[in-house]
Amino acid sequence: MRYMKILVLGVVFGWAASLPAEASSSVWYNSEGGKVRLVTTGKPDEAGKIHGVLDIALKPGWKTYWRDPGDAGVPPQLDISGSTNIADAQLSFPPPQRHDDGYGKWAGYDRPVSLPVTFTLSSPGQPATIDAHVFLGICETICIPVQTRLSVDPGSDPDNATDAALVKIALATLPSPARSDFGISVLPGDHETLVVQAQSPGDPESVDFFIAGERDYMFGAPVRSQKDGKLVFTVPILDRPSATPTDGGLYYTLTSADGSVDGLLPFP
Repeated sequence: MRYMKILVLGVVFGWAASLPAEASSSVWYNSEGGKVRLVTTGKPDEAGKIHGVLDIALKPGWKTYWRDPGDAGVPPQLDISGSTNIADAQLSFPPPQRHDDGYGKWAGYDRPVSLPVTFTLSSPGQPATIDAHVFLGICETICIPVQTRLSVDPGSDPDNATDAALVKIALATLPSPARSDFGISVLPGDHETLVVQAQSPGDPESVDFFIAGERDYMFGAPVRSQKDGKLVFTVPILDRPSATPTDGGLYYTLTSADGSVDGLLPFP
């Protein structure tokens, strides 16, 4: 089971949305290891999308997870089904770091992080309110699932320069699209192994590869090797769907001292 290694002291509940939504950002919800809120730009863009961030202010020594935290973590999640005029919410993730807590290796963040969120309006031009159930894990020596509800009325403060600046800064931290000199290529593997070769400018020792298990795929920690000037990551496939999907692909991020890129891999 994916989260069986978490030692749970108790699920932390907070009902911040019991307070009226009065601004383009929500109130902070405080937990043992930090605090979390939603921030938006207020105004939708021309495509009918409102940009925002899930703002996670971790206390020193605490960590939280990337989109795929490994076999023992809780990835950040948003449920916006209680919102008004919001059709969809997509989380994006800055490049993570590799962590090893003694139980396993996982991907995440050991400092405050703002995860960009794109909210799509059902009816552009009409008022919208965001009522989001947030679920994430934060860890020190143990991991605590944090569950809370955050509300935002973006139209109530549409010209908040501070909130807009925070969202702009968070968007700037996202990986760039992969390119020929900075990205990966898939090498022959087998049913139980994904093998990729990484191309990256700068020091190869600084390069790391992260892949997100989705569509019933589950991966172990990548193992790196270098031979004949080539940097290769071999990734165990711990679980996979009974039939290989034919649409889309698997999200990956490649990081180095020179920055980060992301893209989609064909399903192995």
